Amino acid sequence: MSAAPSFQVFDTPEELAQRLADWIVARVGAHRGRIALCLSGGTTPRRLYALLGAAPRRDHIPWARTHCFWGDERFVPRGDPRSNFRMAREALLQHAPIPAENIHAVPTDRGSAADAAAEYEQTLKRFYGADALEPGRPLFELTLLGLGEDGHIASLFPNSPALNETNKWALPVTGQGAVDRVTLTYPTLASSAATVFLVAGKRKHEALSHLRAGDPALPATRLCQVGEVFVFADRAAAAAPAFSGA
Repeated sequence: MSAAPSFQVFDTPEELAQRLADWIVARVGAHRGRIALCLSGGTTPRRLYALLGAAPRRDHIPWARTHCFWGDERFVPRGDPRSNFRMAREALLQHAPIPAENIHAVPTDRGSAADAAAEYEQTLKRFYGADALEPGRPLFELTLLGLGEDGHIASLFPNSPALNETNKWALPVTGQGAVDRVTLTYPTLASSAATVFLVAGKRKHEALSHLRAGDPALPATRLCQVGEVFVFADRAAAAAPAFSGA
């Protein structure tokens, strides 16, 4: 990890979600241009998304200028309960006045995860307006990342060949669970003005400890962001006295 993260630790998952929602609203509300958000899947961000999709926070986000992407996705239909897109849609997007054309889901209705990854890479490049990422011009304004118990982020798992990819923007991932996946690569995830790790629960304590220690074996630690890095955690994950403030 290229930058030392700023850690914020809160008493409960609810307080964590509330404070992070306020932080996101303040950050995107102050942004004057086009806003690209890279969303995380899993169960941890669901409450955060619900808060962002409800008044009063929803009314302070410039949805007409906001575009949503995903850091990874399971290769399942969009209505499947395992779909990261479905979770974000149900918790956030269907409650927000975001234009349909601003929602850039991974195309999981293609023939294979490889086909979906190739198409999503082209979608990202068209949005960015170039075929190569520039350090001084991040693709995303904000990237939300979870932290797996094994230290994975998006679908970048320990010992995966995807960890060594430096050219492609998106890749298919096979052999990790019951279904194939599509993931953004390190360079794409790193191209963000701000990156936020959202970590909750005692089962994440070990992985978070290794992240804080800079353990190079952890996939999360190998992410070299171009922008600021933040970790929002609850007390159970951090195993440290909580403090408020963000």
